[in-house]
Amino acid sequence: MSSRGNFSGRIGFILAAAGSAVGLGNIWRFPYLAGQNGGAIFLMIYLGCILLLCYPIMVGEIAIGRAANSDAYGSYSKLGGRKWGYLGLFGILAGIMILSFYNVVAGWAFGYFLHISFGDLLNEPDFGGFFGTYVNDIIDLSSWAGFSNSNLVFSLIFMVLTALIVAQGIQKGIEASNKIMMPSLYAILLGIIVYSLTLPNAISGVQFYLVPEFSELKVRTIVDALKQSFFSLSLGMGALITYGSYLSKLENIPTSARVISLADTSVAFFSGLMVFPLVHFLAFKLNIDPQQIGTSGPPLIFVVLPQIFHEMGPVLGRIIGGSFFLLVCFAALTSTISLLEVPVAYLVDQKKMQRKSVVWLIALLIFVLGLPSMMSQGMVESLNKLTFYRGNDFLTFISDMSDISLTVGGCLMAIFISRRWGMDKFDEEVAQGNDRYLNSGTRKFLHFSLKWAAPILLGFLSVLIIVEKFFGVENLF
Repeated sequence: MSSRGNFSGRIGFILAAAGSAVGLGNIWRFPYLAGQNGGAIFLMIYLGCILLLCYPIMVGEIAIGRAANSDAYGSYSKLGGRKWGYLGLFGILAGIMILSFYNVVAGWAFGYFLHISFGDLLNEPDFGGFFGTYVNDIIDLSSWAGFSNSNLVFSLIFMVLTALIVAQGIQKGIEASNKIMMPSLYAILLGIIVYSLTLPNAISGVQFYLVPEFSELKVRTIVDALKQSFFSLSLGMGALITYGSYLSKLENIPTSARVISLADTSVAFFSGLMVFPLVHFLAFKLNIDPQQIGTSGPPLIFVVLPQIFHEMGPVLGRIIGGSFFLLVCFAALTSTISLLEVPVAYLVDQKKMQRKSVVWLIALLIFVLGLPSMMSQGMVESLNKLTFYRGNDFLTFISDMSDISLTVGGCLMAIFISRRWGMDKFDEEVAQGNDRYLNSGTRKFLHFSLKWAAPILLGFLSVLIIVEKFFGVENLF
């Protein structure tokens, strides 16, 4: 047993790694991207990206971490030399950047859970106006009312919850919490799906989501599906390298990666199956085109869904709405835990710092780094419209940089395995705990993806995204 701590076994690792993958990407981003990209056709491309690129990258990250038994920086340094350690540092910094804005959105969800479950949010006459005011209300602590409506407080509470869990270590903190939250997440999700399918016009939403219209297929659909798959699975930033370093040599990496991918993909799939019947129910109630609300983008769950819960009535709306945002909070927390663990593991392994001390230090740093994202929703004009980023707000900038960092990180990781560490050493590591691997079709598929498909496609995609985002090439996709 390593002094760093290990997962108790395969189930503990899978639940923790699946928890890392399942998050706001599944329940917040996936539905609105699917709505904007044709529903079923987006789902098909997304599943293809998971199979062709994300699954091999996941196997690679877990194998790197387990082989080196170290954090992201230590793993790349040990297996590839000191210069490759910078790739690990890049992933660690990417995780910090992602968590800085991720915690802000998680704070929004936590506040909505409280306001719907115990407050009067569903009685608001204008949900769009409420959301705009809500995300801009971060520092009014002059009264209890101001305190209870402050996003500063909600995000701080969420970060404290994350730090409390990570500070307890691998088994008692990360593993134990995911053993509770992951089954709870599925139970809430499936319960809301069952209810949503009973609503008027729900089948129309199911058809939009499951019956593809190939005329909707565009380059943008492919790009968004690939970015979403990487964001959703927490790839390219060292999270699964870190978790892999706590995994026993007796565990089967390809099988574990398949289960994790399936768990993450199933939550994304079920999220769409939950949201689109609700959206089409609201369209039926208001007698409008579902596309008007199903393609509303990031505000979908904060503006459209509360309006849907309002239409359910004061009692049922509070129950379903509160359950939904509790689901979002669980999903967000399982991911914030893994995002915080990445820099914590680096400082524990490389600087020999005490876990509990470093957890609170890093949590505070990341919370402070998230303040510009929090203040960019209307409070500070210079953050709301960045002149160097074509007038977009700071949170959008950080989110876009996160997408770029994940695809670049995935591309470089595939190059590291195939060109530096070597496929033979990769095979040797993956074969531990899997006697059939060396003569399997899985090995051939992983070789093809890591040597050719992943570096080429992810490298090309990274360049395209950078050109679009930084050079203002409109309608590039």
